[in-house]
Amino acid sequence: MNTHEAVVRRWGKQYLPWVEDLGLILILIVTLIAGGQAMWAMLEHGTIALADLLLLFIYLELVTMVRMYFTSRKLPVRMPLYIAMVAIARHIVVDANHSEYLGILMIAAAVLILALAVLVVRFGHIHYPYPPDPDSPSQPTEKTY
Repeated sequence: MNTHEAVVRRWGKQYLPWVEDLGLILILIVTLIAGGQAMWAMLEHGTIALADLLLLFIYLELVTMVRMYFTSRKLPVRMPLYIAMVAIARHIVVDANHSEYLGILMIAAAVLILALAVLVVRFGHIHYPYPPDPDSPSQPTEKTY
């Protein structure tokens, strides 16, 4: 490895975590603002619909995903899959034209594919865990599912 590569690697290890943290903080702030706006809209309308609750649940999942990254420095693949499933459920409640059976069937297939992806990821994590990371300050002592 030449000196240029060494400098780039050292810079990346030193500064990229700061960039990641800043990006996550921005995502968290924007998510909290969007959640607050959604709650304010519910208060103004005086009603709470299922679509509103699902939207708040999506925001909560995003906040949970940011928290999980900050605590473990890893982003679980399952979280975006869960968020996608809730988003599709919200689409069914809010936007789907229930008279188009092919569209509903395709949406149901999308949910099924996402659910199968979650099962595959969980199976992989249980039966083929990652090797210990030597750069990590501490390793979990028990399996987390």
